[in-house]
Amino acid sequence: MVKVGDLFTEESDRIIGFTDVFDTSVAGREIIHPRSVQGQLLQRVFNGNVTSLDTALQESLQDASILRSETEVGKPQGKRDRYPLGTVAVIGSEPYKYYCVAYSHMSNDLTARSSVDHLWQSLDSTWSAVVSHGNLDPVAVPVLGSDLARIGSLDRESLVKMIVLSFVSRSRVDLVSRRLSVVIHPKDADQVNIHEVQAFLASL
Repeated sequence: MVKVGDLFTEESDRIIGFTDVFDTSVAGREIIHPRSVQGQLLQRVFNGNVTSLDTALQESLQDASILRSETEVGKPQGKRDRYPLGTVAVIGSEPYKYYCVAYSHMSNDLTARSSVDHLWQSLDSTWSAVVSHGNLDPVAVPVLGSDLARIGSLDRESLVKMIVLSFVSRSRVDLVSRRLSVVIHPKDADQVNIHEVQAFLASL
């Protein structure tokens, strides 16, 4: 299902895009912007408590491999432990789980960038996490790769199709979820032809 709406009012588990350092601070809008999905997760689910969100992420990532750690000189702001792209931290329990996937690289000057290949790889890792933890529960995902992640080669409609195609492709191997909802933010509704996307879905 592709719809215009609010990710955080969906009655389903939710997928949240992160960078490879799992930054969470919205202070000064320099690291994470409050309007981003990560910023909304902090404000609306963790009531603005960065420590609580960081603790939940760290507990989920305790067995994950750290790719490398930046120095304070090299990266003076934000977190410094880098995880492989595609790393998924599963946080929350009731009523909903949050699949926090690292799909973009946060440079030392605080610019987040991703690519089509990295997004595809990260989506597949996310479906693996949903298979392991989701019990086939419904899951919702925003349009990963738009805005701040700067995948400039694809517009929002193409990103929506890519997310759906990835889900369908994986679902032919494993049962992932009873329902996937791709949730388009209302401000982006005019950039996605829902009828065209529905026709694309019907062709799969």
